[in-house]
Amino acid sequence: MKELVEVIAKALVDDPNSVVINERVEKKTTILEVHVADSDMGKVIGKQGRIAKAIRSVVKAAAAKEDKKVVVDIMD
Repeated sequence: MKELVEVIAKALVDDPNSVVINERVEKKTTILEVHVADSDMGKVIGKQGRIAKAIRSVVKAAAAKEDKKVVVDIMD
């Protein structure tokens, strides 16, 4: 999942080198923290959060195939 989110985030931003994904596991849930440059935050979130919601939907579908629960948090 981490690689999937990383590929998507790097494709969206102007500075792909600033994209950092931290992965942590709590109970049965994997939490992916996406860190991007402040100037790229709007590109990853999108208008009214549409892009962020789309990223979460793709990850949720991929996680469902593996019978896992994954949460994506977008941070600066």
